Amino acid sequence: MRIDVVSIFPEYFEPLRLSLLGRAIADGTLQLSVHDLRDWTTDRHRTVDDTPLGGGAGMVMKPDVWGRALEDVLGGHESTAAGARPGRRVLAIPTPAGTPLTQRLVEDLAAADHLVIACGRYEGIDARVAEHFARHIEVVEYSIGDYVLNGGEAAALVLVEAVGRLQEGVLGNPESLAEESHGAAGLLEYPVYTRPVSWQGLTVPDVLLSGHHARIARWRRDRALERTAHRRPDMFTRLRGDQLTWEDREVLARLGWARTPAGPRRLVLREGRAEEAAALSRLAAETFPMACPERMPAEDIEAFIRANLSPGRFSDYLGDGDRYLILVADLAGDLAGYTLSVLPRTVDEPPYAEDVAAVVPIRPVAELSKIYVRASAHGSGVSQALLDATLDALARRTVLGVPLAGVWLGTNARNRRARAFYERAGFTLVGGRRFQVGGRVEDDAVFLRALVAPPS
Repeated sequence: MRIDVVSIFPEYFEPLRLSLLGRAIADGTLQLSVHDLRDWTTDRHRTVDDTPLGGGAGMVMKPDVWGRALEDVLGGHESTAAGARPGRRVLAIPTPAGTPLTQRLVEDLAAADHLVIACGRYEGIDARVAEHFARHIEVVEYSIGDYVLNGGEAAALVLVEAVGRLQEGVLGNPESLAEESHGAAGLLEYPVYTRPVSWQGLTVPDVLLSGHHARIARWRRDRALERTAHRRPDMFTRLRGDQLTWEDREVLARLGWARTPAGPRRLVLREGRAEEAAALSRLAAETFPMACPERMPAEDIEAFIRANLSPGRFSDYLGDGDRYLILVADLAGDLAGYTLSVLPRTVDEPPYAEDVAAVVPIRPVAELSKIYVRASAHGSGVSQALLDATLDALARRTVLGVPLAGVWLGTNARNRRARAFYERAGFTLVGGRRFQVGGRVEDDAVFLRALVAPPS
């Protein structure tokens, strides 16, 4: 790749002769030339600017001087030799009014054959320069941020390094490009560490010393997701669905982001509100049938919904905070899921059914009665985040000053997907129960999980 930079301060670019870029320039991997704009002036004062037409502060760089300089550097607008094509040529002009310089734009410019960077000063370059050259070649006006510098040289340095390091043979380890911030992964890079292992009371995370490559990769991926969520959440909107694994989606959901068919949406996990009884009833009526066996008659499902999931019943649940805990998954103002937990009123209160009490011996114990998420949020990580939040909330609850010792739940014995989900969350199968839905009695698997109260 050939890069030409035109500036009234050519000395500004001496640092490009250092480090990896300097080596690439020295061995010919990257061709870089820096030109003094004043070499194309025609008066004895070497004037490159004039007052702005129409009035105003500052000075504007002259189009005729820039025109001569760029025509020479570009080698003319047509082919450089008879019958030859000059390849892809791009004129890049740094300006606060330009398109933001992103890694995607850098990658595009790195594919050009010839890149010319025109560094303006004062109030900028006469607008006709960009307009004129855009008739013949590609012109990109770019900005490196929402701030103003004295000239385009700093922005040109940024572009040369960003584009230059992408050229084949410049970096010693090309794999570095895949993992870094704004790279192919679409995330900010994870934190990095080296020796000594302990410094100033700070120790390198143990997983990085484990030698377990899969765990290290997962740890790094999780930290990259966390950094992006906290510092650049806007980047999630550009991620494709195939860039996220199910583990990624669960991590993002815990961080307050859910990937839905409509794109990434902010996720808030909170307690249900009294005024949401009707909305929760609608959500429950929509989601409960998804957990029912296919053979279950619709009238039995409807009977269960009328008896247990009506707006009136949810008003009762929401109005009795000592007995019930409802957490909701709020996706940008829409309820996407909920959990309903039943709390004991006394330390030794057993589960309501004898067959459950027989296999759940610990006390005090709560029941995770319901956890449902809309189909549109399936695969987004919302279910796991909602379950984690519920378990955390239950671990903080006490009964007459005694922390809850555990939580149990029942799920249809034939629902393999649900059973695997609960087992992955730390629940253990302890037995079974009989569960009535309308006029039918179903066989449920009973799971139990211990709770550990957080430090006070």
